[in-house]
Amino acid sequence: MDTNKSIELAKNYVTLSNDHNLPLIQLLFADNATYHSAYFGEYKGSTAIHAMMTSFFTLFPDAYWEVAKYRCIGDNGVEFAFVMTGMDASSGEQVERQGLERIYFTPDGLIKHIAILKPHN
Repeated sequence: MDTNKSIELAKNYVTLSNDHNLPLIQLLFADNATYHSAYFGEYKGSTAIHAMMTSFFTLFPDAYWEVAKYRCIGDNGVEFAFVMTGMDASSGEQVERQGLERIYFTPDGLIKHIAILKPHN
């Protein structure tokens, strides 16, 4: 897959996430995809990932990711720093989190793995 295509796919994922479009997000994942978040844990399979995302958007109903720059990395991957903002529905507090996200795609453009890392201090 060429680098422009990988970046387009990553941008689409972020756009759909900012729109909270869970039905379309679910279609982006390979059935055996994995997801690791330094904030929320490890999930295996598109069904488990979808359930986690449904819970996440319930907890943060106005979650929004700001991304300044995307860059290609090996293995059909894209990496980007982000700032996520949103109100925690359980506490009513505004939350701001920074992190580094890596999305890896299958050769046919489905997400096979996402890794979300906390920023280095």
